[in-house]
Amino acid sequence: MERDVDLNADAEGIRRNLKAVNARIEEVCRRCGRPREDVRLLLATKTVPPARIRLAIEAGCTLIGENKVQEFQQKHAALADVAVERHFIGHVQSNKINDVLKYVTCIQSLDRLDHAEKLDARLQREGRRLDVLVQVNTSDEASKFGLAPEAVTGFVRDLARFECLNIRGLMTIGLLFTEGERARDCLRLLRGLFERLKSEAIDGVAMDVLSMGMSLDFEQAIEEGSTLVRVGTAVFGKRPTPEGYFWSEKDR
Repeated sequence: MERDVDLNADAEGIRRNLKAVNARIEEVCRRCGRPREDVRLLLATKTVPPARIRLAIEAGCTLIGENKVQEFQQKHAALADVAVERHFIGHVQSNKINDVLKYVTCIQSLDRLDHAEKLDARLQREGRRLDVLVQVNTSDEASKFGLAPEAVTGFVRDLARFECLNIRGLMTIGLLFTEGERARDCLRLLRGLFERLKSEAIDGVAMDVLSMGMSLDFEQAIEEGSTLVRVGTAVFGKRPTPEGYFWSEKDR
């Protein structure tokens, strides 16, 4: 009975937080003159137990993202019955490529051609395609993955030759652990790259997804043109694991 009370309280908190986040997205879209449907909300579910993810899905969440393949594996059976889109938003490890493809419809963090080659080869064998975003290190922080901004155009042109990859756009993490205004330069940099690539109209490159903005800066990201924001803490609360764990250069 006590556990039921706890779960009910947790469900109410998640519903309340989701409602607040969606209201903030709606308000910033209104200020910018953008339709609300222009911006998708992805719930970053790293460290969040399946029961709490299920509560968010029941509250209307349609898109979730994980940073580590191991977490997808651990949570898959518990959430196999729910209809929700799943993205991978963490660093792609070479030895986990086959595993990650079991769970996702999009990888948001592609930044190496050898990984693209392995993905494409596996997808060809499976007879399917996969959406991908190119990760860009817009803050020049050594702790992060992602391409240097000046390398992005050439990388995207190289990616276009892989027939099973749908190149949908760009992603950045932005400046970590800062309030929104301090991250704005990173957001603007990615938007500039995005618009430049879109104007080039490269064959096989859609450039219709701009994934930037997290709990501390998603409003500024929307103002700068984001079409997909990745929010976790603002919905689920502070995580027990230090944030730096998820962005370390060391694969775990």
